[in-house]
Amino acid sequence: MKLLSYIQEGVTRVGVHTEAGILDVEHALTASGYLKGTSSVTLQNVIAGGLEMLSHLNGLAGQAVSGTVPESDAVVLLDESTLQLAPCVPRPGKIICVGLNYRKHAEETNAPILQTPILFSKFNNALAAHLEPVPLPAASQTVDYEAELVIVMGRTARNVSREEAYKYVYGYCCGNDLSARDLQMRTQQWLLGKTCDKFAPVGPYLVTADEVGDPNQLAISCTVNGELRQSSNTADMIFKCDEIISYISQHFTLEPGDMIMTGTPEGVMLGYPPEQQVYLQAGDTVTVEIEKLGRLTNTMTI
Repeated sequence: MKLLSYIQEGVTRVGVHTEAGILDVEHALTASGYLKGTSSVTLQNVIAGGLEMLSHLNGLAGQAVSGTVPESDAVVLLDESTLQLAPCVPRPGKIICVGLNYRKHAEETNAPILQTPILFSKFNNALAAHLEPVPLPAASQTVDYEAELVIVMGRTARNVSREEAYKYVYGYCCGNDLSARDLQMRTQQWLLGKTCDKFAPVGPYLVTADEVGDPNQLAISCTVNGELRQSSNTADMIFKCDEIISYISQHFTLEPGDMIMTGTPEGVMLGYPPEQQVYLQAGDTVTVEIEKLGRLTNTMTI
């Protein structure tokens, strides 16, 4: 299932992407009698509902597409092109990032192949939606793109083994770990260059794990103004998704809705010779595409 978040009259709502349009989750659950009372439905509610909720939503989406339920406001499919999208996970508790996690990316930046993951974080101010403009910070002249696979947790995970790790995953999405390289390298801590406003676009969809299969075998790419800059496969990751989840959970607890950005492949501007480096400028459009997850596009602004 492909879930998305969108904003309607100032409220962030949850939708299910279908071939015929977007199903409003709250309306559909209310109409079916599954949802009692007047509480609004958030993505966190949907994640907490687990497999039972997914199964019910799958059935409702199928009925809406096939027209086998009475037509009403609750089952009308919305035109995705008319919606103002929100980040597919609007309010994660944590955004955890893994650095230098692709072999060829480590090689292009002359970094050693890591023996343990490098972890850093972004804050929620960095979140941006598909098609949302990203302002380039005035303090930086070297903003770089980084196409990344993002893991979204579905269950509380603490001291989880690699063998059990995928049981705790809800789904995956496309991400762009935008990085202000001059700010990032100013000190040994990367945070300043990583969590500028809108520096973590994610989406457009949160695709549930059952639709993705093996996350370590997905084609991943990035284009800037239509020019291919990154083209790789998550198979090149040094630390696979199950290993990342297990490693993090040994040190702090992962909660439902937490996001893990798993690193970027080769082709970032930082890896070019200095005389060939042309960093992102206002008007540049960056598209991240990952197999089975869709395309995430953002345009840089001032």
